[in-house]
Amino acid sequence: MNAMPVLYESSIQSLPRLHRGKVRDIFAVGDEHMLIVTSDRLSAFDVILPQPIPGKGAVLTAVTDFWMRRFSELVPNHASDLELWQWITPEEMAECEGRAVLVRKLKALPIEAVVRGYLIGSGWKDYQNTGAVCGIRLPQGLRIADRLPQPIFTPADKAPVGSHDENISFAQVEAAIGHELAIQVRDLSLRLYSEAAEYARERGIIIADTKFEFGVDAAGKLHLIDEVLTPDSSRFWPADTYRPGISPPSFDKQFVRDYLDTLDWNKQAPGPKLPDEIILRTADKYREAQRRLIG
Repeated sequence: MNAMPVLYESSIQSLPRLHRGKVRDIFAVGDEHMLIVTSDRLSAFDVILPQPIPGKGAVLTAVTDFWMRRFSELVPNHASDLELWQWITPEEMAECEGRAVLVRKLKALPIEAVVRGYLIGSGWKDYQNTGAVCGIRLPQGLRIADRLPQPIFTPADKAPVGSHDENISFAQVEAAIGHELAIQVRDLSLRLYSEAAEYARERGIIIADTKFEFGVDAAGKLHLIDEVLTPDSSRFWPADTYRPGISPPSFDKQFVRDYLDTLDWNKQAPGPKLPDEIILRTADKYREAQRRLIG
């Protein structure tokens, strides 16, 4: 594997830090903009693991930028025209290269817009227990990794760092953001997923599920924010080896989740250390997803 820079803790001092997320560090740029730096941190089961994945932040940044540009006619996004070099030092510029974006400050919606095209993960667990996912009844007799009759919108709340996201019903989304905005988020998420899934399938990747995040500006206009259709926010499966009835191999962090499931770990912080082989293979999977999607 080629040596790649690892950014685990941002050392940016020129800007005030607003937030340290599971993966991203966010800094204030004036009153109306923010700098988002995507680190190489990896979270699994909503726990930040003690070791980074080399090059991961650059992959997530490049893939997100690709999708936001591709979908720019469908939905505006948080991108800003400001020049980063005007706000931070040359040394910080070098640290951020390939993994930082300047964005407009928007009001983030308090939900994750999850879309599922296949039955896997927490959706599979819900289906086994209730025959439904987020209150949506599904046909009987489905197997793990089965393709659903049509993609479904299965939102989740936003848990703080160290807590687990929880699936919620559409009624709860309406209560949180209002009826009209909830419908707009649902319909747009389904369209984005369907168009992306078709594009990715032609390039050998099945997008089993994904999550979008949205924000609104002062006028209440919806914008696409955060990350979009990355190996962190989605399940990517190789189309040529996909078989329903088993948990497919993946180009995303499901590979790490599968390893962690073999350990005696309660899915609470602190997370266990990963073997070097798991770290290197995970980095390779992220880069392969990027290569297939955008070259």
